[in-house]
Amino acid sequence: MRPAEMFRFCPRCGVARATANLGQIPLRCEACGLVFYFNPTVSAAAFVRDSLGRVLFIRRALEPAKGKLGIPGGFIDMGETAENALRREVREEVGLELEAVSFLASFPNTYYFREVSYAVVDLVFTADAVAPGTANPLDGVVSLEWHHPARVDPRELAFDSIRETLKLLRAPVG
Repeated sequence: MRPAEMFRFCPRCGVARATANLGQIPLRCEACGLVFYFNPTVSAAAFVRDSLGRVLFIRRALEPAKGKLGIPGGFIDMGETAENALRREVREEVGLELEAVSFLASFPNTYYFREVSYAVVDLVFTADAVAPGTANPLDGVVSLEWHHPARVDPRELAFDSIRETLKLLRAPVG
């Protein structure tokens, strides 16, 4: 279910919404005039490299896509820049500090969590690990795997956004 479909009553005045209007974006209340937009949430993740040109992949501990490969990252908090969120999430998930952070691409994604389908825009970066040997599986991570990007099986990846941005990472420069 999408978030817009969950509001059967106006969140301001409590008036029941007409069945025909459920799920429409923006939510418009005829009783009080409220107009409420459901915008996508934003995440930041990175292909974190070591000095050998390998990229760090995490094995996800939780749904969605439990057991699949992902890249470290997560949702951006209110008031946080994408770069700061990326650094925070990488510290939380694998304990690494980053340098040479560079934007790669953005990609739409759908994140299914507890029966809700969240629209997400994934901001994907590349970065270098400051001390790659110190990486550890922490929050939401079962294990870590370092792979050369060309050797990763796309079917093992958790999300379409990772598959699509991996194609960009693999593309020849020039």
